[in-house]
Amino acid sequence: MAKQELESLESLLKKLPAEDQAEAFRILYGNLPEEIPLTEDAKMLAEKFDFDVAAWRFAVTREQRRAPRIVRVGVIQTQIVESTSAPVDVQFQAICDRTEKLIHAAGAMGVNVLCLQEAWTMPFAFCTREKQPWLEFAEPVDGPSTRFLAELARRYNMVIVSPILERDETHGGTIHNTAVVIGNRGNIIGKHRKNHIPRVGDFNESTYYMEGDTGHPVFATQFGKVGINICYGRHHPLNWLMFGINGAEIVFNPSATVGALSEPLWPIEARCASIANNYFSAGINRIGTESFPNEFTSGDGKPAHKDFGHFYGSSYVTAPDGSRTPGLSRTRDGVLVSEIDLNQCQQVRDKWGFQMTQRLREYAKWLKKAAEHDFQPQIIADSGVEFGANHSLPARANVKQTPHQLPPAQHPQLSYSSSEEREKKE
Repeated sequence: MAKQELESLESLLKKLPAEDQAEAFRILYGNLPEEIPLTEDAKMLAEKFDFDVAAWRFAVTREQRRAPRIVRVGVIQTQIVESTSAPVDVQFQAICDRTEKLIHAAGAMGVNVLCLQEAWTMPFAFCTREKQPWLEFAEPVDGPSTRFLAELARRYNMVIVSPILERDETHGGTIHNTAVVIGNRGNIIGKHRKNHIPRVGDFNESTYYMEGDTGHPVFATQFGKVGINICYGRHHPLNWLMFGINGAEIVFNPSATVGALSEPLWPIEARCASIANNYFSAGINRIGTESFPNEFTSGDGKPAHKDFGHFYGSSYVTAPDGSRTPGLSRTRDGVLVSEIDLNQCQQVRDKWGFQMTQRLREYAKWLKKAAEHDFQPQIIADSGVEFGANHSLPARANVKQTPHQLPPAQHPQLSYSSSEEREKKE
């Protein structure tokens, strides 16, 4: 019997008494943003096509000399529609048809910048290590998915970040995990390739593509400066840092990740990045359990199996001060809309001073040394303990029997006398 998946963390919190619930949300999510009423069109689409829409507004201080820079950010999470054994064209078209309905809802809510989940055009088949038929989903940057989304970008005056499986036809047809940034006029602004490739559990992605070569670009759009930290890059704080150094105001983290591996980390990592770098971040994860025609293993001793596990959704947005929205469902397709003021990035920087105090020159010096083959860690060892190689401790640390001793300190000797003795001396 299939496991019944929990709807969401928030569904558990809402079982608390009202006063406890408010305090739990405050502790877990910071200053909870204000809920925004849905438009009638968005509600109609969500009800007709059976998906969720949630919308929130982050509070921000109104400035005297700078006008507000209000932007509506949207993220979409979905599950695949057809069986993974269906023809590739059938699977692709079904996903496009489903995603289009959610994009219409985002447009009805006035979203300015929208991001889809990692490899949104296909099942996340990289667990299988099979090249066919999965590489048939790969396409050039200006391929069918980009042309499809460009029409919607023009229609809704919306920037769309589209993470796809890219085939670079200029360089031997090599494959990359890539996010295409489509401008609000339907133009291609640019692309970014995934910087960090996992080799953990069933994430056998290096069978298909290697680390990206596009650096940490930030895309200056009409609605703000956007970075994309694709999936596994969220586990690397320096990856987040570089997007901030390059001036990002919004960083999307399009992902495909399963509960057994990463769910305890999920609510923390993008939020920590917002706090450390003082920009808005958005974590996007697909939903559902995708079963493949052939069994596979991943060299981890587990029996052969046909699915990755449950993709748990829970997409959310965080503000530069660490406040975050509740997550979308763990089990349902959904659109999350967040109204933000980009001025908040500078306001939080001014308050906390992280950029002023971060000492990049000092980090650069030691990171350069750490990248060299003859690097020696900066460790100061206790001379009274016997260490192994590289200052590692044995199972039971050996303390030297005659460690170097400092001479005992010379203290004046204090004497205490009774009141009668003091009187005799006088």
